[in-house]
Amino acid sequence: MQTFKNSSAGAIVLSIADRIIENRAYLSEIDGKIGDGDHGVNMAKGFGMAVERLTGKDASLSEGLDTLGTLLMTEIGGSMGPLYGVMFTEFAERLEGKTDINAATFSQMLHAGLEGIQSIGSAKVGDKTLLDTLVPAIEAFDAANSAGKSFADALAVLIEAAEKGRDSTINLVAKIGRASRLGERSLGILDAGATSCALILKELALGATARLQES
Repeated sequence: MQTFKNSSAGAIVLSIADRIIENRAYLSEIDGKIGDGDHGVNMAKGFGMAVERLTGKDASLSEGLDTLGTLLMTEIGGSMGPLYGVMFTEFAERLEGKTDINAATFSQMLHAGLEGIQSIGSAKVGDKTLLDTLVPAIEAFDAANSAGKSFADALAVLIEAAEKGRDSTINLVAKIGRASRLGERSLGILDAGATSCALILKELALGATARLQES
């Protein structure tokens, strides 16, 4: 069975933060087409604070995710701070106390994050939100596990599904948030939340893949 150590995986959170900060301008650019235009700036601020808090600490993955989630919930305004904040804190809670993380635990973590988001928002798949990335990614990961694929292969499937989900938002009409006021005019544009979610899931999956060991 393939697993990775919770205790030595906190650096994955730093890698996720680096990717969000690197894409700050791009995320704000696409958000500006149908939203407030501040998605990248707000995300980079919150993730940047997490980098400051975690750099130099040998944090576990659960500790890193909890730090990030708490900062996003308490320091970042708008809708995305609370949504991502609850997702990451639910991720952390599910991993807390786990020494080795296998595919089943990783799936439980993903589902906990999804349930957290759904508990504070009314969006569903098809509404042009981050759920259009997150839900198909989780479903694809679970299907790969059920089909007997290795943890590494299931993570690769997750990345592919997340990016397909992100791209699907181009052809969706926004039903939630400020963009929903544009109606049909929101067609043809990527959703910023779905885009940042794809970046997060890819970095999370790549970080896990790089640390996998046979146990």
